[in-house]
Amino acid sequence: MGDVAIKLKVMPDGPEQDIEKIKKDIEEKVNPKQIVEKDIGFGLKALEVMVVRAPDKGGTDDLENALSEIEGVASVETESVTLI
Repeated sequence: MGDVAIKLKVMPDGPEQDIEKIKKDIEEKVNPKQIVEKDIGFGLKALEVMVVRAPDKGGTDDLENALSEIEGVASVETESVTLI
């Protein structure tokens, strides 16, 4: 069986948040394969985080909780989960 690719959308508290610091904190917490900045509007950027892991790790709640704890993060939402 293959691995699972999980795409999460991380929204900062506002446009004044330090996106680079949030990216570093994400890298330390979940070891993502990729982080992409997406312009939302009015200076606000969302981060699209791709995590690949074994299917026996379970759901995405642990990832969402870990990312929600990062200072400056308003919300975390799982956008997709797929087997690769």
